[in-house]
Amino acid sequence: MSKIALLFTMFFKIGAFSFGGGYAMLPFIQQEFINKTHLITNKEFLDLLAISQSTPGPVAINSATFVGYKTAGVLGSFCATVGVSLFAIIGLTIISHLFDKFKDNGKVVNLLTVLRPITIGFILAAAFSSGSSMEWDWYAVAAFVTSFALLYKKKLGSISIIFVYGLIGIAMSFLI
Repeated sequence: MSKIALLFTMFFKIGAFSFGGGYAMLPFIQQEFINKTHLITNKEFLDLLAISQSTPGPVAINSATFVGYKTAGVLGSFCATVGVSLFAIIGLTIISHLFDKFKDNGKVVNLLTVLRPITIGFILAAAFSSGSSMEWDWYAVAAFVTSFALLYKKKLGSISIIFVYGLIGIAMSFLI
């Protein structure tokens, strides 16, 4: 299978089976592209996370675009992005027509109740896996702790944090 077809197929599968948005997709991306096919490295995955957070748009789209481009250039990024989006477009079109009809159905309520904590588990698994493969130094620890605290306490928004820490990183590159 060509890299282009592989990217489309893998991201279509990721888009179809990961509930909870872009962050819930991260463990699937790790599994498929780092562990199985070795198309990207752990370091590139961390770069993907940083770029996905600091560029406009959903994490899922940004991640697919990054992996696609890294793997197979512009055509790869296009196919990966279409692949990760296609199931959501089709699925949400169908679900949006049916949701009002079934939103009070006990089985649907139970399904959503079970899926919510699974999504948190996916996100935490990706965070721990990424964190364990990262090179931690004093700046990384300080940035992690302070950005987490600022976000958790709602003292500063994520865009402001990315901007401030990006400037700090640029300044540090001149000092080191």
